[in-house]
Amino acid sequence: MTVAIHSSGDAKKAIQTVVPQLVKDLVASGITAQDPALWGPKAEAEAAKRLGWTEAVSISRRLVAPIEALRARFLEEGIDHFVLAGMGGSSLAPEVITQTLGVELTILDSTDPGQIRSALADRLASTVLIASSKSGGTLETDSQRRAYEKAFRDAGIDPSTRIVIVTDPGSPLEALAKDAGYRTFLADPNVGGRYSALTAFGLVPSGLAGANIGELLDEADAISLNLAEDGDENFGLMLGAAIAGTQPLRDKLGIVADGTHIVGFADWAEQLIAESTGKDGKGLLPVVLDVNSPELTENLPDVQIVRLVSDAHEFHLREKHPGEVLLSGSLGALLLTWEYAAAIAGRLLGIDPFDQPDVESAKEAARGLLDERPAPSAPAFVEAGIEVRGSGDALVAPGTLAGSVDALLAQLPADGYVAITAYVDRLALPQLAELRDLLAARSGRPVTFGWGPRFLHSTGQYHKGGPAVGVFLQITADSTDDLEIPDRPFTFGQLIQAQAAGDAGVLADHGRPVLRLNLTDASTDVSTLFSVLR
Repeated sequence: MTVAIHSSGDAKKAIQTVVPQLVKDLVASGITAQDPALWGPKAEAEAAKRLGWTEAVSISRRLVAPIEALRARFLEEGIDHFVLAGMGGSSLAPEVITQTLGVELTILDSTDPGQIRSALADRLASTVLIASSKSGGTLETDSQRRAYEKAFRDAGIDPSTRIVIVTDPGSPLEALAKDAGYRTFLADPNVGGRYSALTAFGLVPSGLAGANIGELLDEADAISLNLAEDGDENFGLMLGAAIAGTQPLRDKLGIVADGTHIVGFADWAEQLIAESTGKDGKGLLPVVLDVNSPELTENLPDVQIVRLVSDAHEFHLREKHPGEVLLSGSLGALLLTWEYAAAIAGRLLGIDPFDQPDVESAKEAARGLLDERPAPSAPAFVEAGIEVRGSGDALVAPGTLAGSVDALLAQLPADGYVAITAYVDRLALPQLAELRDLLAARSGRPVTFGWGPRFLHSTGQYHKGGPAVGVFLQITADSTDDLEIPDRPFTFGQLIQAQAAGDAGVLADHGRPVLRLNLTDASTDVSTLFSVLR
């Protein structure tokens, strides 16, 4: 099975009208030939060094044997627990690959001290840490690596035998790895993070964990010719037109899994689409849904639903979903198809799909707070242990938690969305994700949910650079058992609080309404939060 698409409504009209022009303009073959001029003069310099993903299938073949050999060596030594320290493109693809193929990989993409402690306490004696960072300077990954180095040494384990590095050539992490004697896999520097699923960033962690990465590449290879050809049946052109060519544009993209064998695909696609298109005041907002999400029944005129199913054509015959895009295929084929579609969406929207101009702003704000470490700002008020802060007086003036939530939703425009961002230990508070459906039903608008700081490397770009129609509910929690970061002047608890405060500050500077709720006792305050939001 490669890929199948069934469309109706506005999406079908978009495919019928837009794809012929894309074919005429030789867009598919141009992308495959790595033509940087396809996105206009302003994007050309960036595009010229970001199109290596189109040949990732062939280039990555040579990685399979050494990855499998290293896994076999680890297993012979009784080392069978694999932990990935990575953010954004370095973690989201391995997550969907390993979940779908049913192999265990612990994803460590948080700076919450509780979550770090949980990972460190889990089978350390048989653990390998894979530290993955394209830039080689990702603060979260650097901090996680430092924590594991100390834990290994404290346990009498040489870190050089248990740490594997994935990075770009010439990065600071490559230099560190050489000095420390860490095994290192170098990725193609001509591939951006969110397009790196079929490169070393996606394959090394997945393959070490036991995924059949050779088969994954075969699946992608099977669709490559279709995606390169300038024809009306090109699945990348069809999907790109369906998500970015509707008239008027349906700029909220609801992605729902319904019977597909692929696990967690929408979380990977969320970063790809949000970071590729959310800039210059434009963009497509991905909204990760399930089959019971309110957005599926509200028939919102600015929401395009893409439903991932086991067989698109058979599903259409069995169940009618007017106006939706039904999509099916193998994992490798869909990863490559969506990468083409994201690049095509950028061309249709008139933006550069390969840069991320607003991602760095929240990182810089967090680093500034860590350097200065000012005392936390006093809350506007505290109710039932929940500290309330807001980006404007209107959000806190009601003086009650319920009133502040009402005030936030009152600022939601007719074409807007709500973003919930939770900077907490998601292993301890997984129920917070249920707030998404709750607020979607209450507001009648699309709602996104992101675990912080993970989402900063995903939808964070769209929040700052996309259309200014979002309102933001940020949830943080006091740390009850903080954790030092070796050779750093700040702790994990201070780091995650600085990331939350920095993110909120940048959003406020961009004119986005932000309501910040801090749980001083998370185990009890969370029930209060649910009561209020209902």
